[in-house]
Order: sequence, then structure tokens, then C-alpha cells
Amino acid sequence: MILTMLKSKIHRAVVTHAEQDYEGSCAIDEALMEAADIRAFEQLHIYNVRNGERFTTYAIAAPRNSGVIGVNGAAAHKAAPGDLLIICTYATMDASEADSFHPRLVYVDDQNVIRRISHGRLAAV
Repeated sequence: MILTMLKSKIHRAVVTHAEQDYEGSCAIDEALMEAADIRAFEQLHIYNVRNGERFTTYAIAAPRNSGVIGVNGAAAHKAAPGDLLIICTYATMDASEADSFHPRLVYVDDQNVIRRISHGRLAAV
């Protein structure tokens, strides 16, 4: 069986700009991309906490330590500066890989500065 599992997440990132007249993508501070194990041009699933929009695009690198989270192109209709986003990537793997896999979870403050990194170990409910 092949499963689609959460690979990484940047939790509650603040949109710094939205630019409709751009070919597309989501610009992410390179330090955040590295911390979350997100590659340039990797597919992103983005969830807007403010308005409930959910959309798919791809990552591009913004300058390291800039705090930039920019939503570009058509996706700019779904997010505005100041919105909170959950930015996720997913990976497919077989069940045995999934048993030992832990996603990279990056938590940021209101300036998109990393406050905590977790490796997806959830407490039992």
C-alpha cells in the first residue's frame, strides 16, 4: 500500500505580500525552506487560516532571513498581506516507511522567525 503522508509544515506563517502580476508560486524565506525541508519548485498545499481558502502552488526561495512569505499569481487572489497560512508538503511512501517517518514541523512567530522545530511526534490521545 502507498500512503500520502505529511512531509513538512510551516505553521501560521504571515503573508508579507501578494502579487497577482507574477507567473505563480509562493516565495518563502530560504531559511524557512531549509528548516522545513522544502525544495525550490516543490509542490505546496497552502491553507489560509483567515479565510479558509485552500490552494496548491509551488515554492520559490526568497532571500534568507528576510521573513518573506509571498503569494504570487492566481494564488494571490486567495491570500492577502497579514493572513496566516499553514504551508504543507506531502510525500508518498509505503506503509513500512510511514511507520518510521516523522514530518518536519516549523513553528514561526508573527515576523516569520522560527520559534520551534518539531519532528512530528504526536502525543497519544
